Amino acid sequence: MTVRVVDSNRARIHWREVLDAARAGEDSVIEHYGKPTAVVLPFADWEALQEDLDDLRAARRAQAAYEAYQRDPSLGRPWSEIKAEMMRDGLLDA
Repeated sequence: MTVRVVDSNRARIHWREVLDAARAGEDSVIEHYGKPTAVVLPFADWEALQEDLDDLRAARRAQAAYEAYQRDPSLGRPWSEIKAEMMRDGLLDA
């Protein structure tokens, strides 16, 4: 698979080329001040990755919540309270 790396300034000026590359099946990594910041990829590939991306992002949120709890255990809530809230919001069946 072809991956091209493009500086953010060049990507801004040559946005059409970045889009044409994605249409042709090429991924473009956009760097900002030399650091990879974003990726432009074909839409079909993005669609195929959505479930995995959702899982990854949920895992990051869970990790952040766990780390916050470790710093301050008073942030924790009883499971019964969380369960009742999730049932109320339709996120969990009785």
